[in-house]
Amino acid sequence: MGLLVGVTVLWAFSFSLIGVYLAGQVDSYFAVLMRIGLAALVFLPFLRPSLLRGRQRIALMGLGAVQLGIMYLFFYQSFLLLSVPEVLLFTIFTPIYIALLDDALFGRFTPFYLLTASLAVLGAAVIRYQGLDSGFWTGFLVVQGANLCFALGQVGYRRLSSSLPDSLPRYSVFGWFYLGALAVALPVFALLGNAAAMPTTGVQWGVLLWLGLVASGLGYFLWNLGATRVDAGALAIMNNALVPAGLLVNLAIWNRDADLVRLGLGGAIILGSLVLNEWWLKRRDFRAA
Repeated sequence: MGLLVGVTVLWAFSFSLIGVYLAGQVDSYFAVLMRIGLAALVFLPFLRPSLLRGRQRIALMGLGAVQLGIMYLFFYQSFLLLSVPEVLLFTIFTPIYIALLDDALFGRFTPFYLLTASLAVLGAAVIRYQGLDSGFWTGFLVVQGANLCFALGQVGYRRLSSSLPDSLPRYSVFGWFYLGALAVALPVFALLGNAAAMPTTGVQWGVLLWLGLVASGLGYFLWNLGATRVDAGALAIMNNALVPAGLLVNLAIWNRDADLVRLGLGGAIILGSLVLNEWWLKRRDFRAA
């Protein structure tokens, strides 16, 4: 749990740094490529290819492509459509996606999730009851794409890690994760990147370096490692701990003029949908026991 708490504090600043210094100023595809490339540089010196079989390498690369590569493409685009607090609040659905993916793996379907998802959408509407437009709902859906990729990566890594020997140093193979993400980021930047929107200030380069080397390089390794050391319930709780931590940083430093009443009411509805979902899951598990 300590690893997840530490990364939560680390990532609390990332949302605001992206929204304030990069979104709309630096090409998002370049930012994604830089962040993943720098993270790869942290772990490639430790990579020992012989420690994994070919299928395991491909699986780890696939998880990196989804959890980091595709997720970042969604994530950075969302800041062009939404404010930082909105992006943060809409990430609260990740635990529900973790449960849905778990259902899918075991051939189940839970209609109750449709109710909690509908309540969460209502909360999203309250946050922006004025000025609701196609851009807002597009941003909402883009964040959900990022959430789904992040959830899939966590579930997948937990399963893959359980099949590896406990004695295997995870840092000696985690480079495959970033190589998989690079396999997504490189061609996307080549096709869609805007060379005219490169970083122009020392602050922007500094933010990219910090996000790449620290938030991504160390952050994703420690988060995935921590995810293998807790149960699914604790992992879901820590996924949502990112929301208040990131909001606290953003509202205290960068967004002091936010409509706190509307933000709080919408956030409470979204949180209520999650609490209802967790209550139902515990009730279901109790009955099954």
